[in-house]
Formats: sequence, structure tokens, C-alpha cells
Amino acid sequence: MFFNSLEFAIFFPIVFILYWLVSQKLFLRNLLILIASYVFYGWWDWRFLFLIVISSIVDFIVGQKLHKTENLQKRKGLLIISLIVNLGFLIYFKYTNFFIESFVDSFRLFGKQLEVSTLNIILPVGISFYTFQTLSYTIDIYRKQLKPTKDWLAFFSFVAFFPQLVAGPIERASHLLPQFYKTYKFNYNLVKSGLLLMAFGLFKKMVIADRAAILVNQVYNNPTDYYGYETILATVLFAFQIYCDFSGYSDIAIGIARTMGFDLMKNFDSPYFSKSITEFWRRWHISLSTWFRDYVYIPLGGSRNGTYRTYANLFIVFLVSGLWHGAAMTFVVWGAIHGVFIVIEKALTKLRMAIFKKSKALNYLIALPFTFFIVCFAWVFFRANSFKDAVIIISNSFQISETGNLFSLGLKKSEFNLLFVMIVLLLVFEIIHKRFEVTHVLNKTYLPIRWSFYLVIVFCILIFGIYGENTVKEFIYFQF
Repeated sequence: MFFNSLEFAIFFPIVFILYWLVSQKLFLRNLLILIASYVFYGWWDWRFLFLIVISSIVDFIVGQKLHKTENLQKRKGLLIISLIVNLGFLIYFKYTNFFIESFVDSFRLFGKQLEVSTLNIILPVGISFYTFQTLSYTIDIYRKQLKPTKDWLAFFSFVAFFPQLVAGPIERASHLLPQFYKTYKFNYNLVKSGLLLMAFGLFKKMVIADRAAILVNQVYNNPTDYYGYETILATVLFAFQIYCDFSGYSDIAIGIARTMGFDLMKNFDSPYFSKSITEFWRRWHISLSTWFRDYVYIPLGGSRNGTYRTYANLFIVFLVSGLWHGAAMTFVVWGAIHGVFIVIEKALTKLRMAIFKKSKALNYLIALPFTFFIVCFAWVFFRANSFKDAVIIISNSFQISETGNLFSLGLKKSEFNLLFVMIVLLLVFEIIHKRFEVTHVLNKTYLPIRWSFYLVIVFCILIFGIYGENTVKEFIYFQF
């Protein structure tokens, strides 16, 4: 079930009304959330519900047993059980074919051809997200940073919470789980704020991301046909497509949760205004980058074991991050590019500080455009259908298009102009929002102005949104 679908437009109001009817009865409220979450997820394929249920059962029991024993060997054994079950599902469904293909390719390098075929495995939607979320629960209990819950219903609801189940934000149990222990009273301002955030998310997804996808798909699905500014434009638009698609999903998820009294963590913070790759990852997919920091980088040793070990740990984290995003060499290369530049920035920290701290102008004239260039260069590998396609696109970008026509890339002139205007408005909005919290400003303005702003967003979605059976509906990060 997509947030931008007719089914969800029916599903959410029903759940919202029922939720507030039983909101003061904790057991009924959490039971409703759990049932709604399972219906939401099962809408794609009910058979994969058993994965969430098994993960929930295993980690609930492991959490209880971890709390009851001080024996280090038993604690390690229990944690390993949780890791094997959760990562086992993830590796089987997401990486089995990748490992088979890599195994066959390694023999091909030595001139031997193996007759081994890949398996027909369907990737469960959002498995990477809820796997990391439930793993953080058992790992934090193992570290004695969290006490396990005795409320199985609250825990199951935490794991399957439908607003952020399939594409995050990846919540920590220490933040989200306690919110299932208490009831909430209807708060008009919170509901209004949540609905506004949902509308803004739908605007980013349906008006910008889905419109940009038309041109991006045209070029990236036919890489040998386009050159020069065509491939460069498609790459830049993909940067905005994936940002508006994914941050749009996060906005909707946070907005839905807010209308129900729940608080989810911020997942994006104007990442394309970053002045370094390091800063970019503080602003992009914040819930994932902090997860890797706490559960991969720090256990590897973090920055505690010398300079070169720190560099190695950083690079490993980004390789793993690339592989987390997808079982393909393109994602590994994407992660490696970010890892290399993170390490370079770390090594040149003092030099960068000396150069850019003296002049803010240099930050905006050099550091910001250069960072965006590197991010876009890496996006080529992220978006390309294969490593070969990525190389073709990069190579073609340095050639001049002799027969190209800006308006023959899938978007008519009016559509292209509309997309350009909407992207500019989005960037202007983010600059303003950074200085002044827009929702707070709106709440202080006159009622007609406030509601005019709300209506403009709604009308933009209704009039300028991309609709139809052949258009992009699925959010990009559903595949991860």
C-alpha cells in the first residue's frame, strides 16, 4: 500500500478515526496499531508477514533472556541468535543472488564458465529497515543501555509501526518504544501539523520526484542514446528525484505518526546545502547514518585505534552502507565513492578548516558546489541499471550532444519549466525554513493567510501531481 494511493486515502482516515475512538484504552489502541500495520504491510504480499512476526517473537524472547542473565557467554549466544535470525532473513532474501553471481563472475575471470543459475527470490518490501530497527533493540539490551519490555503488544507494534515500517526513519527502541506505553489526548495543533507535513511530503513525491523520474528514466534506461547536457541534466534531476522521493516519504511517515501523537526522528536536513561529504551524511538519511555509526563504526573501533584504523573503519562503514542499499556492484561503488571522500576529508581536516573557516564565501562558491558534484557523480552508480551503464553515462557526459533536444527527453516544455520552478521553490523554502520554523510562523499569521498556504499545497498536488497507471508510484527506498 503506497502513501500516494487511493487505497491509503481510504485506509488512513479509517485507522485515524478508530485510533482516536480507542486512544485512551492502551491495549485496544496498540492492538489497533498492530492490526493496521499488518494490514498495511500485508497489502503487498501477506506471506511476508511471517518474517516480521518471527523477528518480533525472537527478539522479544531474546530481550527477556538477556536481561535475566549476567553470564557473558550466554549473553553473547543470545545476541548471536538475534543476529542470525534477523540478518539471516536479510541475507537470504536480499543477497543470495548477488553472492551467486559474484561467485560465477570470479570463476569467469580465470576463463571458466559455471552453469549456475540464480534463484527466483522476491525481496520483501522494507526488510532492511525493520531488520535494523529490531536489531537495535537486542543490541542495546546486550550493551545494557536499554531494559527489555514486558509488554509484547507494545513491542510488536513498535517493530511493525506502519508509518515508518517500510522505509524508515529507522527508529531506536529507546526513543519510539516508550511511546507505546502511554496514551495521548487529541491535540488539534499536532494533528494539523502532521497533516501539513503529510501534504508537503506528497507534494515532494508527486509533483517533483515523479515528474523528474520521467526524464531520468528516459535517459538512464537508454544510456547509449544520450550525451553531454542530456546525461548531466538527468543525473542532477535524479539527485532531486531521490531526495524528494525519500524525504517526501519520511515527511509523510513523520506526519502520520504525529497525527496519532507519536514522535519520529528527523531524517533529512537540507542535505544539498552541505559543504562537505561528511556534512552531507549528517543531513541525509540521518536515521541510517547514525545507526551505522552506533552499531558498525563504533564496534569496529571508531576513532580509538589510531589514524589509519579510523580511516579503514570509515571506509568499511560506507562499503557496508552501499551493500545495504542494494545487492549490486553499483551500490558498492556508490558507497566506496562516499567512503573515499569521507576519508580524504578526515585526512585534510586541518587544511580545510584553515582555508574555509576564514571565508564563508569560499564555502558557498567552492565547497558547496564541489560537494554537490561529488554526490551527483556517486548518484550515477546508484541509479544506473548496471555498472556498464554507469560507465557509459559518465563517458557520454563528456561528449557533446549533436542532435539533442532538451524537450525530447520525456518532458514537454511546460512540464520541464514547471519542474524547474518547483525545484527552485523547494530550495527557497528550505533556506527560509532553516532560518524560521515555517509551521511556527504560520501559526502566528492570520487565519486567511494560513489556510491559503495549506490550500496552495493541496491544489498543487491535485493539479500538478503525476497520476496514471503508467507513472511512478512506488517510493524508491521500498526496494531496500
